[in-house]
Amino acid sequence: MKKIKTILMGTSEFAEIVFRKFYPAMRNKIDIVAVVTAPDKPVGRKQELLPSPVKKWAVENNLFILQPEKINSPEWIKKIKEINPELIVLCAYGQIIPKEILDIPKLGALNIHPSLLPKHRGASPIQTTILNGDKEAGITIMLMDEKMDHGPILAHSKLQITNSKITYIELSQQLAELGAKLLIKTLPDWIDEKIKAQPQDHAKATFTKIIKKEDGKIDWNKSAEEIERQIRAYSVWPTAYTRIMNNKSRIMNLKILEANVENKNKNHKIGEISLTEDKQLAVQTSNGTLILKQVQLEGKKPMPVKDFINGYSEIIGSILK
Repeated sequence: MKKIKTILMGTSEFAEIVFRKFYPAMRNKIDIVAVVTAPDKPVGRKQELLPSPVKKWAVENNLFILQPEKINSPEWIKKIKEINPELIVLCAYGQIIPKEILDIPKLGALNIHPSLLPKHRGASPIQTTILNGDKEAGITIMLMDEKMDHGPILAHSKLQITNSKITYIELSQQLAELGAKLLIKTLPDWIDEKIKAQPQDHAKATFTKIIKKEDGKIDWNKSAEEIERQIRAYSVWPTAYTRIMNNKSRIMNLKILEANVENKNKNHKIGEISLTEDKQLAVQTSNGTLILKQVQLEGKKPMPVKDFINGYSEIIGSILK
């Protein structure tokens, strides 16, 4: 049986999980002629160039790798045309794919998107799911067009969120595994023309944004529940943080890595730090109190709040901005 010439496009750990599970199950159907991923990125103080998770996986499997700086440049459009894939499968790649490339494969370009489209289109659906306190998440496989997450849908798969403390890493892992299963189930039927893509209801579309470093800054005028969701949603990047003055009168960032909500309003100002009767560090919000569990001071390693209090007891009574 003739295999389908396929290009995989992806960069993140999410995409690596999908491809790692999907590839062995589909080897009899597809021939991966190239893996397109982001260029190696400088990381850490030494600015060492490190490959993307998808590149690491592709190297393990001896697959042909392409790393365009800009996929929409004429030379890369020409390169993809020369490869002439029959199918493109994209997952968390990180660049907008131009129409000239989307039009190449006869079976189209399929995107594995971690939301139930048309809800949560855009760059941060998993973070937005947690920020909103959604009880349901999911995966959509869609046929890409030139607009962001706009194309017709091949398949959906829902995920009920039963863990009220789920973090970005945990939800991302669950959705990636669900995405791989749905792709394995759906792709053979798509190749064999047993299913048709159905248009989205664009009137119901909601949109997510590109997350920036400043989105991690905590606004203590929000409720304790909103801030606790922010901590879980941004646990990988940019992390939720506030500003404190250390014992040398220097303003520093304090990352808050884990916290609990106490639905009580204490007799404190918004942003004020206090010590509870059982020696826990609490911050007053506009609605409820946030009990800090794990923090990381700028330039230091993550630490339990108990250890932080021992070294920075003077923070008690101060007001976070």
